[in-house]
Amino acid sequence: MELNWPDVVVFLGFVTFVVGISLYKSRKEETGEDYFLAGRNLTWPLIGFSLIASNISTEHFVGMAGQGAGNVGLAVASYEWMAAITLVVVGIFFLPRFLKAGIYTIPEYLEYRYNAAARGIMSLFIMVVYVFVSIAAVLYTGGLAIKTIFGMNLYLMIFSIGLIASAYTIYGGLKAVVWADLMHGAALLIGGAIVMILGFREVGGVTNFLETNTDRLHMFLPADHEILPWTALVIGLWIPNFYYWGLNQFITQRTLGAKSLRQGQRGVIFAAALKLLIPFIVVFPGIMAVQLYGDQLPLEKADQAYPLLLRNLLPTGLLGLMFAAIFGAIMSSLDSMLNSASTIFTMDLYKRHLKKDASPKNIVLVGRIATAVFVVVGCIVACFLGNPKFGGIFNYIQEFQGYISPGILAAFAFGMIIRKAPPLAGIAGLVLCAPLYGILQFAPRVSEMAFLNRMAITFGVLIVVMTIITLIKPLPEPKVITKTSDIDMTSSATAKLGGIIIIIVTVTLYIIFR
Repeated sequence: MELNWPDVVVFLGFVTFVVGISLYKSRKEETGEDYFLAGRNLTWPLIGFSLIASNISTEHFVGMAGQGAGNVGLAVASYEWMAAITLVVVGIFFLPRFLKAGIYTIPEYLEYRYNAAARGIMSLFIMVVYVFVSIAAVLYTGGLAIKTIFGMNLYLMIFSIGLIASAYTIYGGLKAVVWADLMHGAALLIGGAIVMILGFREVGGVTNFLETNTDRLHMFLPADHEILPWTALVIGLWIPNFYYWGLNQFITQRTLGAKSLRQGQRGVIFAAALKLLIPFIVVFPGIMAVQLYGDQLPLEKADQAYPLLLRNLLPTGLLGLMFAAIFGAIMSSLDSMLNSASTIFTMDLYKRHLKKDASPKNIVLVGRIATAVFVVVGCIVACFLGNPKFGGIFNYIQEFQGYISPGILAAFAFGMIIRKAPPLAGIAGLVLCAPLYGILQFAPRVSEMAFLNRMAITFGVLIVVMTIITLIKPLPEPKVITKTSDIDMTSSATAKLGGIIIIIVTVTLYIIFR
């Protein structure tokens, strides 16, 4: 797919504008709170758009659209629609606890609930996964997507994406990230909506699309489906959802920087509402590509569905805008991961264990150096991810997440609900997760299960172990987190009402597309 000069002008203009605004808005970051939490002054539109922009990446435009075009169909939308419900729960129940404790990082909460060892273990796990899995995977899939769609050199794109995203992230921290995400998120939604509308026009309208693709528009797949069986929707999919949206630093960091609980909750609910739209601008176009160009899309090439649609539908100029939107989606995920990995290293490891009396300027400097190191390491690792021994990038990401997400969710959820759970219970949940999931991944017969079902089994066993430990040696008194911040903790009635509406709409969508 070739870009004409108007496309190049649109793309370069958009990238320059985004970087310029981000640098300008973040020009006065002097303390750790300024750099890592945007001075705890973020409002709900910034939080909401940043949550969505950080989440959406090329795995949506390539992987999710490809699964919609392949043998999963609309059922892959569960990743988005169930996330909407998850966000409601996070905003109403998780966020008040985190903001009240005044934490910089999610692992920090574990120290107040359990002990310093639990915080250190989670921080170390998260650091390894961010640098060697998440950051590297975003760089690789981003470079691969641009190579697939626009024919550019893979390795040049990997390092270009890393250089541009790290430039404003190193300089401005979280405030630069959320302002960039605001513009990237808007471009994604607008660009995706344009592709969807053009697609509907090409297939003969909404009614014709729905009637022609009835077999692909189901949310519940057979129990023996190899990718997304309906059994995974009952338990399995909730585990990565709650981990990702509620306990994943690179997502939750912008909520920790909220100006108040009210602003944070409204931002989270706003993001949940946007989540409901994503399948329509990502999965639907993937299905449209099959309807229009089925002879060019055999199952093994389903990931080319969205690029094929772009090549055939978008005129000059709009193609440049979509290139900018996809490029922005990559950078939005990457900048958030870099900033969060830097925050965890600086606040949970450096300041907590190496230099407890670090000055505000020293903390910012260490954060910037860490960001630079992480992006270099991520770029190097990304260059090797095309090796067949990894079993595909989607498999690489999901399997590694399975080694930590059930344990982290178990430690948090159990600790919040069972207030007499001792530190040993939380540490057991964190430490036992990786070996247990590893056994399930390679055990005969069990290894053939969908990875979401293996996650569910791991989570269930960990809860049993933590329950046994608590019954044997409970805390003498229920644990109460006494640390408090000076953030306005008035909850938002509007957010609660919006959350109820979102849950109703989500259930309705499942009924319509059952």
